[in-house]
Amino acid sequence: MSTTHSFEPAVPVHTYQRIVDQIEQAIISGDIPVGSQLASERDLMVQFGVSRPTVREALRILQSMGLIESRPGTRGGPVVLAPSSKPLSRSLRALVGTDALDVSALVEYRVVLEGTTSRLAAVRHDADQLARMRAAIEQMERDARANADSFAAADIEFHEAIWEASGNEVLRLTGEAVSGVLRAIIRRDVENEHHDNRLKLESAEIDRSLFTAIEQRDGALASRIARRAVADRFGLLVENDLDRRALAALAE
Repeated sequence: MSTTHSFEPAVPVHTYQRIVDQIEQAIISGDIPVGSQLASERDLMVQFGVSRPTVREALRILQSMGLIESRPGTRGGPVVLAPSSKPLSRSLRALVGTDALDVSALVEYRVVLEGTTSRLAAVRHDADQLARMRAAIEQMERDARANADSFAAADIEFHEAIWEASGNEVLRLTGEAVSGVLRAIIRRDVENEHHDNRLKLESAEIDRSLFTAIEQRDGALASRIARRAVADRFGLLVENDLDRRALAALAE
């Protein structure tokens, strides 16, 4: 027996998108190394068998993705850039802003991120990275009774310092990718307590204990403090009972 289903008309992929896909894959695979130049527009027209406007549209999209950059005075085509977390950050902010991304998934991600990076930072941190964390903590403590925006910025700075000290570039980049979203959540929480600074004071105290664990290279303790802090602070954003149980399990 056949079934009926309502399909949308098939839409052909634009030619410039096929060019974007091929060049993007060549950059990701390393076939086109970072720092090298693409072929000129004329050469790309010949290789792809397309018009100049089509090539230019493809290059515009690749540049908006942060994969290439046109530099004055260079010969040939645009320069290939190292992959960046900025496009991912923009996409995540857009997803959260439209409620397309479940907030519980974001909270779970941060539990995993902070727990893992804190454990690694306790093992790998150097003196400069520790000094950066200490400066951020001291700024948080000074601002706990003052400006909410500057407190939130110091809070983010502290956690970004931990991501860097973890020595794991993938974790650092993904952390940066959601930093805008996390900053918005932190700012909202702080502003909700604008006339009651207990939240800021408690946050500064917890981060101080996390800093101490990292400084003493106690990775297990640092991971526990970080996981529990995220679960306690953002757990109210998780409404589903099953998701709450999952979050509690992650925070253990």
